[in-house]
Amino acid sequence: MDDEDDTEEDYIVNVGDLENDDDLDAGVEDDGEPPAWAQSKERVDELRAKHRRHEKDTGSPEYQVAGMTERIAYLTKHLQQHPKDFSTRRGLVALVNKRRRLLNYLSREDTGRYTELVASLGVRHKAPGLVESRNEAYRQFPSQKATKKHLVTKSKKK
Repeated sequence: MDDEDDTEEDYIVNVGDLENDDDLDAGVEDDGEPPAWAQSKERVDELRAKHRRHEKDTGSPEYQVAGMTERIAYLTKHLQQHPKDFSTRRGLVALVNKRRRLLNYLSREDTGRYTELVASLGVRHKAPGLVESRNEAYRQFPSQKATKKHLVTKSKKK
């Protein structure tokens, strides 16, 4: 009977048995480094703090673009490791387009802030051109209308 009690006791887990005293290892991967998502979150917070216009700023284009830039870098690295993750690819494309629209807005409103932000983040962005109308965009091409063959009448030779 004592042998049975010992074996049963081996399988019983008390509440304190599973908790380790080494809480310092929580959230750390096997190689001793924190996970990539945690490092990315820290970099996002650093970039946002650096590009913040005032202490409670959360909506300025600089703040938003700084956060998006780090998220884009993280998702790009993720997609290099997981090339078939199409839902992440779709989110990445949407994020890049949103950042592009914010940078376009900033370039229209304040070119000084725009150039400073692009230089500090190392983002490749070309400010949109100032084309007012379609006629100005295509004025270098001559206006030619294609002749429709079914409307041309053939002249008969006698």
